[in-house]
Amino acid sequence: MTYSDLHLLIDGQRLRGEGRRTLPVINPATEEVLGELPLASATDLDRALEAAQRAWPVWRALGPQQRGRILRKASDLLRERVDAIARLATLEEGKALPEARVELNMSADIIEWYAEEGRRAYGRVLPQRIAGMRMTVVKEPVGPVAGFAPWNFPLGNPTRKLASALAAGCSVIVKPAEETPACALAIAQALIDAGLPAGVLAVVFGIPSEVSQHLITSPIIRAVHFTGSIPVGKQLTALAAAGMKRTTMELGGHAPVLVFDDVDVDAVLDLSATSKFRNAGQV
Repeated sequence: MTYSDLHLLIDGQRLRGEGRRTLPVINPATEEVLGELPLASATDLDRALEAAQRAWPVWRALGPQQRGRILRKASDLLRERVDAIARLATLEEGKALPEARVELNMSADIIEWYAEEGRRAYGRVLPQRIAGMRMTVVKEPVGPVAGFAPWNFPLGNPTRKLASALAAGCSVIVKPAEETPACALAIAQALIDAGLPAGVLAVVFGIPSEVSQHLITSPIIRAVHFTGSIPVGKQLTALAAAGMKRTTMELGGHAPVLVFDDVDVDAVLDLSATSKFRNAGQV
């Protein structure tokens, strides 16, 4: 993955400029233009939705063990590619290279964890109310998922969105941050190389309000997963509520710390400084 190859990933195809609007991706350290990112049109988003709807039954039918094998292989590929992908994260997000390597390995761990969790989506047997009747709860994939990720953890944030959906047997359309596109595309490439069927995963970019409105209001999308600010989270929740869609919201905060008089103050300072200022303060 290089900056000469920024693209949309829809229905297994890489879609580049080709008449689409583009957005420059900027190195925050040097303000150098790294590449031009194509933005999805309404037609592109409709195509991603149609592919997600078509691919979902195929992916669901594979079963948790086969899905898990693909996810575990993707996690192995990410670990093999750690240096190249970490460099992408440093270029486009600005984090120190050692932190980028840690985040990439964490992303591989996340995918591996969900690969195993997919095999443990247990149901329940409920106490019977009538003799001879058995009542059970069976967990089923909800359907195509829309995921929206911010730029501060350009590898970990999109990975959480797609790994959880894929492990559950859902197709997923993820919109990472336009500031950090190459990281998400590198994660997607590992999944493709591991054997993910075409159409199960789409990666799209665009004007955030336009993309979220288009995807969330579509009857194809059945769940929404968002990490970002509280105001935007409220807007997306309202869009999802109109269609009675499930939401998972990880919203913003300022990491308050309560310090009591019975603690080791020096230790608290060391821990607080690390927690607040690592990742260039974007924690």
